[in-house]
Amino acid sequence: MISVVSRALPSSASPAAATVVLARTLRGFADGFVSVLLAQYLLGLGFSAVAVGAIVTATLLGSAAMTLWFGLTAHRTGLVTLLTGACVLMALTGIGFATFTTVGPLLVVAALGTLNPTAGDVSVFLPTEQALIAGEVDDAERPRLFAVYNVGGAIAGALGALASGLPYAFAHWFDWDLLTVQRFGFFLYAAIAVVVFVLFRRLPRRHQRLTPETPETPETPETPEMPTPSALGAYRGIVLRLSALFSLDSAGGGFVVTSMLVLWLDLRFDLSARSTATLFFATGLIGGCSQLLAPRIARRIGLVRTMAFTHIPANIILAATAFAPNGTVAVCLLLLRALFSQMDVPLRQAFVMATVPPEHRAAASSVTNVPRSLASAATPLLAGAILARTTFGWPLLIAGVVKLAYDLLLLAFYRERAPTV
Repeated sequence: MISVVSRALPSSASPAAATVVLARTLRGFADGFVSVLLAQYLLGLGFSAVAVGAIVTATLLGSAAMTLWFGLTAHRTGLVTLLTGACVLMALTGIGFATFTTVGPLLVVAALGTLNPTAGDVSVFLPTEQALIAGEVDDAERPRLFAVYNVGGAIAGALGALASGLPYAFAHWFDWDLLTVQRFGFFLYAAIAVVVFVLFRRLPRRHQRLTPETPETPETPETPEMPTPSALGAYRGIVLRLSALFSLDSAGGGFVVTSMLVLWLDLRFDLSARSTATLFFATGLIGGCSQLLAPRIARRIGLVRTMAFTHIPANIILAATAFAPNGTVAVCLLLLRALFSQMDVPLRQAFVMATVPPEHRAAASSVTNVPRSLASAATPLLAGAILARTTFGWPLLIAGVVKLAYDLLLLAFYRERAPTV
């Protein structure tokens, strides 16, 4: 499998990069599966829209806290230790959701676990994986590597979303209890965590730490040649500025994470589980494949311009979807939005990784992604409260306007950056 993945990567990418991309792909399938299954499962347990929004919020808040801790300790903690520890947490999360059926325990598991209610990757794996692969390829090919890294996860996530309809099929074919079959989906999530654990254990020892290696000095082996660096060092200011900007984008995105879109489509148009699964399979596939175009466009007009000019139409379409008169129109608009909505992802990651040296990359990835998680964590609960009162697409309209504001600010602050980094 790793050799197959290697052929899709830039020629300068190392086998370690291929291992991480394969692990990301497997996690993508698990995330795509549960992101659609989650809201349907919770509604089947009898939870209200507000309760669903609260659990989604808890997953995002928990991911933010854990991601920050992972990123800020990665410069002095073994990378393999962090990644395998995240796999253990992922397995326990799946078991917890499969076992508990009341709001209180599920809120705790959601807050402490790795469950991802969105189509993107907001998890503890993110800062360590990104920091690792950023140094496993030539600088010029880094945007392409990040594109493949994201596309693997996106396509697998689309397949996972499609597979989320299987519990309904099995329950119908074999006359099984639907909730029981859905619980097995969370056990599948835990099983994938075990497979990813094995992959990460195979990473070479040179990936144990991000701290620059100190050459051995036989005469004075007990004296280190350089101190352990701080998490961000002199790059703290620029990283925090980027974090503040990215948080605005995610504040809007939190209104339309996959689980909340599933909820809106169910309440507004009574969209069937099979149709919902097919829709998010298609949007994930379209969004993932579109990322492969982003590095080519960026070479012509620059990273920042590509990020903004592809994001703006996606957010206009999102706002327009709120006014869809029926489910067919809503589905068509969401499919059209998917063509543009994810093209900025690999470019944003490459932009951040190019801003700091290797020993600060995990911290930079963490600090720029955690505000995204925190900002997006605050809004699903609000979206759930809105949908509890009205089925009109206010969450989509609000999300589109807020994310458009981010695009315009991004252009205002960074449009003069060099075309490539």
